[in-house]
Amino acid sequence: MLTFVRKRALASLISLVGLVVLVFFLSRLTGDPAALFLPEDATEAMRVQFRELHGLNDPVLVQFGRYVWDLFHLDFGDSIRKARPAIDVVLEAFTWTLQLALITMVLVTAAAIVVGSLAAFRAGGFFDRIASLVSLIGASAPDFWIAIVAIVVFSISLGWVPTSGTGTILHWILPIGVLFIRPFGLIVQVVRGSMISALSSAYVKTARAKGVRARPIIFVHALRNAMLPVITVIGDQAASLLNGAVVIETIFGFPGVGKLMIDSILQRDFNVVLAAILVTALAIFLMNLLIDLAYAVLDPRIRY
Repeated sequence: MLTFVRKRALASLISLVGLVVLVFFLSRLTGDPAALFLPEDATEAMRVQFRELHGLNDPVLVQFGRYVWDLFHLDFGDSIRKARPAIDVVLEAFTWTLQLALITMVLVTAAAIVVGSLAAFRAGGFFDRIASLVSLIGASAPDFWIAIVAIVVFSISLGWVPTSGTGTILHWILPIGVLFIRPFGLIVQVVRGSMISALSSAYVKTARAKGVRARPIIFVHALRNAMLPVITVIGDQAASLLNGAVVIETIFGFPGVGKLMIDSILQRDFNVVLAAILVTALAIFLMNLLIDLAYAVLDPRIRY
């Protein structure tokens, strides 16, 4: 198991290095930050002084070498826009995204497993048809469209919830509700398919023949063996949410890391962009590692 963890850590480290190199050089192609942060009538001397202050006068390779050196010392640089350490700005936004993703995935996972399992137990029945229809619609509907419709209906027309912000529980309802729909639809479909296969196995038929009740058959005997593909999809959807849910955060004005990335790219705040991508990538790596370890818990054969 430790060997497996070391291999995954090494592979992720290589990916992180490649990501840093790619993002660093691509971000420099977006333009000169001095053109955004200084007034239009700024003199060339003022521009040179601004670039010198933020280390932008040196050749790009020199800037990259200095950034990597600082990174080894856990120095992510400062935000040009906020005049604060970039890592502090990113962690503050990432906390919001993490809360949003965690709440959404807990609700999605619980609801999807229950609905998918019950649909599989009575495959072809009325509940199964309704669950399949709702999940297919949810998995297919675009997030941005649902978000806009939700704002028009529930915020503007009915006035039930605010359109943006994070001040109260009401502010969280629309972002969570919109983010809930797509992963719910996908996970229900996977749970249903995996559970139909598990429920048709010999050990489940034996349990039914012995008179075991439906609930233990579904949630004890069959569900554990059906969870491996489900965990994969849950991990993918959680990674998508951790990746910032950029569109939803932007539409609802949610101060998460996805919105921060977009704002920082537009404002050429290079250090914040790099710090946000590194923190997000590291979080996704840790989550994927936990999923791999969960595989080993559910199926001991994977440990070997």
